[in-house]
Amino acid sequence: MKLTVLEDNNTYIDMYYLGEPAVSYFIEDGGTSILFDTGYSDAYIANARTLGIDLDSIDRIVLSHGHNDHSGGLRYLDKHGIKLITHPDTFNYKFHEGLDISSPLNMDDVSRIYDLNLSKEPVQISDNIFFLGEIPVFFDFEKRYALGKTRKDNQMIDDYLYDDSAIVYRSDKGLFMISGCSHSGICNIMEYAKKVCNDERIYGVIGGYHLFNVDERLRKTIRYFKNNKVELIYPCHCVSLAAKIEMGKALDIKEVGVGLVLDI
Repeated sequence: MKLTVLEDNNTYIDMYYLGEPAVSYFIEDGGTSILFDTGYSDAYIANARTLGIDLDSIDRIVLSHGHNDHSGGLRYLDKHGIKLITHPDTFNYKFHEGLDISSPLNMDDVSRIYDLNLSKEPVQISDNIFFLGEIPVFFDFEKRYALGKTRKDNQMIDDYLYDDSAIVYRSDKGLFMISGCSHSGICNIMEYAKKVCNDERIYGVIGGYHLFNVDERLRKTIRYFKNNKVELIYPCHCVSLAAKIEMGKALDIKEVGVGLVLDI
């Protein structure tokens, strides 16, 4: 598998790409090309062009969840008829702290454009890559909590981000996780991936871990990484500097920025 970071909060020094508080990855596995998340704007398209990546080559689009920093760029992509894989709640209206944070495209919009596969269950995307669907809770320190409101069945209710998911690559060395924001909990996500792929080995993980405070949740997350002997650790997007510093005391974490290329 080859993964290229098309969008992230961070950009590297002397590498002149566009950054924004968002996520987008271009992933290749054998003959399958996947666009995982689309950032907030069209910046990922500009970066792909600069990196020499032809987005017309993508076979699948996968969205980790419906927040606009992961789905906003979808409106700039002209890929009629391509398969789009995500959770059924992804295109529901989402509202937080006075702001509309939902995808700019609603269900009617995307159903006219894409071949939708809306699934709570795992979906095999390529020979070795799986969309995980709805993530169960395995750990008390990663219980779901509400973040804003969402519209479901014509009612505004607390949004527990059941649509938040991830994808996993099954490698010879173990599982390599690719997350968006990990509202579901990065350890919950990894634990579920083990069950989906029937493999207890976690080789690496890149993406947002949704960790901001130096607290018990962070300490238990670090312990989980250590206990599972995770070798490749790439925290980005929604991980604070304080959390990264604390993780770096116990783990060999790597820097992420637009233009990073991983061959797994």
